Amino acid sequence: MRKEVFVVGLGLIGGSLALALRKEHPDAHLIGYDIHDNVVKAARALGVISEAAATVKEGAEKADLIIIAAPVKQTIQLIHEIASYSLKREAIITDVGSTKQTVVKAAEVFTTQSVHFVGGHPMAGSHKTGVEAAKAHLFENAYYILTPSSQSDQRAVIQLQNWLKGTKAQFVHLSAKEHDFFTGTISHFPHIVSAGLVHQLKKEGKNEPILNELAAGGFRDITRIASSSPIMWRDILLSNREVLITLIDRWEEEMKKIKTFIKEERSDDIFQFFSDAKETRDALPVRKKGAIPSFYDLFVDVPDHPGVISDVTGLLAKEKISITNIRILETREDIMGVLRVSFRSEEDLLLAKNLLTKHLYDAYESP
Repeated sequence: MRKEVFVVGLGLIGGSLALALRKEHPDAHLIGYDIHDNVVKAARALGVISEAAATVKEGAEKADLIIIAAPVKQTIQLIHEIASYSLKREAIITDVGSTKQTVVKAAEVFTTQSVHFVGGHPMAGSHKTGVEAAKAHLFENAYYILTPSSQSDQRAVIQLQNWLKGTKAQFVHLSAKEHDFFTGTISHFPHIVSAGLVHQLKKEGKNEPILNELAAGGFRDITRIASSSPIMWRDILLSNREVLITLIDRWEEEMKKIKTFIKEERSDDIFQFFSDAKETRDALPVRKKGAIPSFYDLFVDVPDHPGVISDVTGLLAKEKISITNIRILETREDIMGVLRVSFRSEEDLLLAKNLLTKHLYDAYESP
């Protein structure tokens, strides 16, 4: 008897999970639902799902596995909605939300039923959105956090991992509270800081418009994550507010400390501030996917010569290596220019690096 999988929400994450499931479990029947009809049509056309459900109820009541791939606020609403349906006995329900305590708490409605809820958070993403950007390998080597509660059936947790093994992710079990503190520290809070830096630029730029022009370089790079979805981040911050308030308090203390060092001209303390930061940052894993999507950037030294950019892109196109962005960082008559070429994956980056090096370009991964 074939197994039925129902994916609610067919964006990048839901679509990528569906593709990973199809690849690993070709006999499974993938049913999808999204509030946008054009997304459902695209998912079917791209082979992400086999069948479209007209309603959440229709898909949920057929399913052995239900994946809720929606923002946290909508996930909680969907949990209560799905709990009112006649679900299959021993069905497994999971989500992909970036915060877990509110979701796991809401899922307590399932404890009186013969179904199993296991919270989940695949810690991978892309700077592209939508089902068109979905990839079966999106989660490969990424951390996939599962947050079973004390009431969770361990057999159901194992079954969920078996369902999801096609993601080729590294599964980690945490409590919902641990998850929210960890992701708050390494993902949610950095997004707040990034957005805060952009707000500061906006205010200062009103008086000094040239600031916006100067910010087109390094400042724009270090604040990339401020371009994330405002709706998504509003919901994340509200659902993880206690953790984030604590982290903001600690950040304010850190800023007061460096402010004092500067004010009192304590050069040794300023040096140590940056030295400690450098040492800690340099020790972070380089080749692992974390909570914030990686940027696969390759830097290429190029001479100031007509046609050099088209030569680089032509070489990549000939080998069918896709790029997501290309930008000239610097070029003058007396020095080499630098191209920053961005790719979808580390695999594409390494292929491009080897190809361009073979053609005598100086290509490297950090400027």
